[in-house]
Amino acid sequence: MGAAELSAAEARWLAIEAQGLARPRTTGTVRRRDLLRAIGAVGTVQLDAVNVLERTQFVVLFSRLGAYDVGVLHELVGPGGALFEHWGHAASLLPVETHPLFRWRMAQHGTAAEGRARADRRQSWLQANADYLAAVLAEVRDRGPLAGSELSDPRRRDGEWWDRRSVGRQALEWLLATGQLAAWRRPNFERLYDLPERVLPPAVLQLPTPTVEDAQRALVLSAMGCLGVATASDLADYYRVRLPETRARIAELVEGGDLVEVSVEGWTPPAYCMPAARPRRPQRTNGTLLSPFDSLIWERERTRRLFGFDFRIEIYFPEPQRRFGYYVLPLLVGDQLVGRFDLKADRRAGVLRVVSSHVEPGADPSLATAAAAGELRSMAEWLALGGVAAAPVGSLAQPLARALA
Repeated sequence: MGAAELSAAEARWLAIEAQGLARPRTTGTVRRRDLLRAIGAVGTVQLDAVNVLERTQFVVLFSRLGAYDVGVLHELVGPGGALFEHWGHAASLLPVETHPLFRWRMAQHGTAAEGRARADRRQSWLQANADYLAAVLAEVRDRGPLAGSELSDPRRRDGEWWDRRSVGRQALEWLLATGQLAAWRRPNFERLYDLPERVLPPAVLQLPTPTVEDAQRALVLSAMGCLGVATASDLADYYRVRLPETRARIAELVEGGDLVEVSVEGWTPPAYCMPAARPRRPQRTNGTLLSPFDSLIWERERTRRLFGFDFRIEIYFPEPQRRFGYYVLPLLVGDQLVGRFDLKADRRAGVLRVVSSHVEPGADPSLATAAAAGELRSMAEWLALGGVAAAPVGSLAQPLARALA
């Protein structure tokens, strides 16, 4: 029998529901359990330092829950917390119970399994800095928790991006990636490092380490639960498991009945979903602004397949090459992405600035305007800003300014 068929709309419904964006937001006070439930839905929350609006890890949860106290999220990380920081999709917050699923990646970091050229470069660096690495680990053991700037010998350097980081920071990052250290963030986003046994709950450290294949199967299944419907490349991208290994795990999961193959209207590659997946139209009626790093829109090709929406994060491009702005948030209404809004929290003036606003081709400008105005007011209130100010830039600028007035 051929694969089951899903319409393009049904695929969107599955994806939106899997990401915790289909139901109305929480009413009343958002509590610890609400945050954990939302994080469980997405599996991994990407971290990023850009704070022109609010850091992405906080916006991702606002999109799902509405206004909440970010201090509650801070309380969930750090020693004994319910979340730990590691490389999930990118630098991410992850539920502590998933720690065993990433130990194979810690063990393989810097080995030939990550590519011969990269492994050779890392080995040369490790050999040149072996004594220093041992000294950094010993210092954290004796003095921790420590930030890179707090090392007694940080060995600062000049340069761009990775090269600008001190050798001390590079050493700490290596020890974190290989599981010899654990980490969390201060409210100013500075990363603190300490021994895993002083950060992670003992019950988590005592959990058995699965085989590489078992861990990858669990990660593929987790990604499937977070995506709703997905191709092999979608599943590989979510937790950054290499595509050949992902394909092998998918074949095993399909054979075992844990995944089923489906065909999706307009998609060329085969797709997969859970056997019990049932598409339902989203119940949320208000607009939802999405962080540029939101897991619903991480993968550019998938976003195009699902929504017909071509999205790139333009902070990485020089200003003359930006089409929509520096920090652009798509607006989700129902099962469509209907607009794009370049936002900035002007904390000195006490306003949320809409630097530009654009409606998507084919979207209803009136619907997009009303949804955006309500969501922008909610976001401004959450950020403790006194109001919203829309600049006269973009195809939605005039109607949005009228709606906000």
